[in-house]
Amino acid sequence: MEQLDDRVKKEILDHTEDTSSTLKEDIWNHIDQELFQTKSRKEKKMKKKSKVIPIVIAAAAGVMILFSTQTETGSAFIKQIKDMFVPEKEIIQSIEGNEEETNVNLQEGKDSDYIIYIDEERYKLVKGEESDIITTKEPLEERYPEVSMEIKQFTDIAPQEMVSTLETELASEYTKVTETESVTEPLEGFKLHGISGSEWNSPVTNVYVVDNLNGGSFVITEKYFLEAAEGHGARFYAMLQEFEIVD
Repeated sequence: MEQLDDRVKKEILDHTEDTSSTLKEDIWNHIDQELFQTKSRKEKKMKKKSKVIPIVIAAAAGVMILFSTQTETGSAFIKQIKDMFVPEKEIIQSIEGNEEETNVNLQEGKDSDYIIYIDEERYKLVKGEESDIITTKEPLEERYPEVSMEIKQFTDIAPQEMVSTLETELASEYTKVTETESVTEPLEGFKLHGISGSEWNSPVTNVYVVDNLNGGSFVITEKYFLEAAEGHGARFYAMLQEFEIVD
């Protein structure tokens, strides 16, 4: 929840310029106490069964009360908060060098541990026992290599340890593996990249390792082929920009 907390706090502070700095902090502290810090671990686990949207709306309701004497500021901010996790929205992504407007839909991951927006015209989210897989809505012809994005959580393996294991695995599967790098886009974590060959259908993988904020890691594995880098690869990138951990 830390990433979600930080994002909500940033929205509060960024959209209350006409209040004193003390009042801004008081607003955040009130919401923080009411929504995040007063819950026991057991309550948090139970909360995972529900949708993330009510949490955000509850935060907005708290802000409405606190902004009762600042109607215009409060109303504008509440709209900002609600827009953060609307069921459906439009994003602009760069596909093969062109800006493309795309409608995406909110999806909740395994055990409600994360949310992500998906282009449901082209992809579907398949929930499994151990991981979730985003794949093409319609099966690809056999001549195409696999196109998918798997999201899997390892609750007891820290990111650095996870990276070491994955580096070994990728080296055995791909002919070329680039040096692991720290990234902030499309999300914050570590990125590993592997490719085998230089033909149009050469398999490509991008693996992102993200801190799950509880001593473990999310491992997100993209698979596509070289010719699809500016198509499926770019669409996966855009979807990962909308990935948020909910804990």
